[in-house]
Amino acid sequence: MALLGHSLAAYISVLDKDRLRKLTTRILSDTTLWLCRLFRYENGSAYYHEDDREGLLKVCRLVIHSRYEDYTTEGFNVLYNKQPVIYMSAASRPGLGQYLCNQLGLPLSCLCRVPCNTMFGSQHQMDVALLDRLLKDDIQSGKLPLLLEFSYQSPDYLRGTPGAGHTDKLGRLKELCDQYNIWLHVEGVNLATLALGYVSASVMAATKCDSMTLTLGPWLGLPAVPAVTLYRHEDPSLSLAAGLTTSQPVEKLRALPLWLSLQYLGHNGIVERIKHASQLSQRLLDNLKDLASIKTSVEHDGNSPVVVFRFYYEGSGSDSTLNLNTIERESDAMNQWLGEQLAVLIPSCGVDVVELEDEGTCVRFNPLMTSAVLGTITADIDQLVECIKMKIPVILNTLQLKEEFRLEVERIAGLSYVVDYSWAGLGVIRYEHVSEEVDVSKREAELEKINASLLKKLNELESDLPFSSGPEFGAEKNCIYIGMAAEDLDVSELVETIAVMGRDIEENSRLLENMTEVVRKGILEAEEQLLKANEERLLEEGVFRQIPLVGSVLNWLSPVQATPKGRTFNLTAGSLESTEPTYVSKAQVTGTTPPPTPTMVNARRHPGQKLFKRLSRNSDAMSETSSISHLEEVENLEAAPTPESQPCNPTEAPTPSPDSPSEPSPEAQELDIKTVESESLR
Repeated sequence: MALLGHSLAAYISVLDKDRLRKLTTRILSDTTLWLCRLFRYENGSAYYHEDDREGLLKVCRLVIHSRYEDYTTEGFNVLYNKQPVIYMSAASRPGLGQYLCNQLGLPLSCLCRVPCNTMFGSQHQMDVALLDRLLKDDIQSGKLPLLLEFSYQSPDYLRGTPGAGHTDKLGRLKELCDQYNIWLHVEGVNLATLALGYVSASVMAATKCDSMTLTLGPWLGLPAVPAVTLYRHEDPSLSLAAGLTTSQPVEKLRALPLWLSLQYLGHNGIVERIKHASQLSQRLLDNLKDLASIKTSVEHDGNSPVVVFRFYYEGSGSDSTLNLNTIERESDAMNQWLGEQLAVLIPSCGVDVVELEDEGTCVRFNPLMTSAVLGTITADIDQLVECIKMKIPVILNTLQLKEEFRLEVERIAGLSYVVDYSWAGLGVIRYEHVSEEVDVSKREAELEKINASLLKKLNELESDLPFSSGPEFGAEKNCIYIGMAAEDLDVSELVETIAVMGRDIEENSRLLENMTEVVRKGILEAEEQLLKANEERLLEEGVFRQIPLVGSVLNWLSPVQATPKGRTFNLTAGSLESTEPTYVSKAQVTGTTPPPTPTMVNARRHPGQKLFKRLSRNSDAMSETSSISHLEEVENLEAAPTPESQPCNPTEAPTPSPDSPSEPSPEAQELDIKTVESESLR
């Protein structure tokens, strides 16, 4: 119906002026009447606009026209003589004040931000006493207070308390505005609860304000319907000058999509959608109260459709392994991770992450802005709660393993622990490459290459740990970011494996560089030896043999018996060697064996067990049993009679065959026994 309204408005706009005027007047009056009755705003007028900030902008122009009598003729001169002031809460949406000043042609000095309470009362409400003092100071300095704006909640708030659904002391603010003749404008998602049967006193006070902005599109799940600003003013000429009313019938057709949608939904349909959103919030809040590590940041009054919660750690004083100050600084990253996980796993709930100035990063559930579009139901809330329950143990275990991980990294040479409080995970690690390179850029390139190779090898391992290079625009470079850890993570094995793999990559890289240099030097040496060999051959054969025709005759009369002198390059030794042994033995002779390259230490794991997992009790018992069996084998070997202790009969002694292996000596047996014993103990 909303989309049909746009097409129908385009068709109606081509009718004759008489019919168009009557039809648009009827549509506009009906829609305004329905909205005023639905949201308990008596004797109000309506302005329909696409940008939800435009309603406040037109209201500010209306107030300027009404407070400055000569503004229409004098313009900015009257504003210069008596500077206007617009008051906004410090928790208002970012950029709103700058938008108003830019559109009205006012300097930013005309904008006054009122802070919230910090010592007395709620920390989320506007400081009314401070606002009173600011008003008195501005009046004494010759300024003119115009308007006070605050919000119950807006979906665009990413910072500040309005994004959490906090409400101010609206009744007290209204009295203060009446005292100083200031226009009071309200907006926010909590205004939607005015349509319910029971409305809290804090929200009901909004019906006495001078204007309010309603965003019905997200509330009711209607696409492309305009926002509505309801206001009260007695002079229609000033409303026309401010742009709140228009004489153009085509512009009045903005209300047609909303007119059709409201008729289609009906009063009961509108109330049911808003009521459903409030019930979803209440259900989530009731379930969150039972979770020990979840704290709700907003007091829920039963009607607010916004629930804001965050994970917090309850540490005990006896817990010496955890640094509580560090955990507080890392809690924002954990809540950021929790919100992102919930948004991905349960997309039908539409949760998002918000930043509150006094509480940090929180997760917000605002069904009134999302449930109508996403189709959120009660089962989705239950699934969301179960997902939160599954993520809490992962967060707790990661916080408990962070300190152990840091100590293990600092204990092993070649690894460095990087402090990054914005990362939600086990930690950040960097393999430090020992290089004698003087050039800083080349040294950084080597470090980046080694850590990139190490990250690739770690991702190829069969483990539950996520490894990444960190955020795209992160401050730390050439690091390995380790994600959230499971309960049975073996931190020491993890760190040791990273160190061994890093050394392996570094040694291979160094071996390749050395081999390249050796090959280059070997080629130069081979060229020099070949040049010397040619000179020796020239001296031995003489100059005449080098002449083509004469040399052939001399070689036929007196052949030269010269042995071929070849050269072979030994990569292991890095030197040139003669090929004479090859021609003599008719086989290529190998030199010394290359040194063994370091390999990763393979931890003892059972079949199917992934890397970095702690062994359970059953697996520990199996390892103890296997150790006992190894010890029994060692004892049997020690108790076995040696050849010297057995009687020897020279006549009956069998002659060993050429193919049978020789009997090991007592020293070799003793060495094997010690080897088996050390292996079992290890």
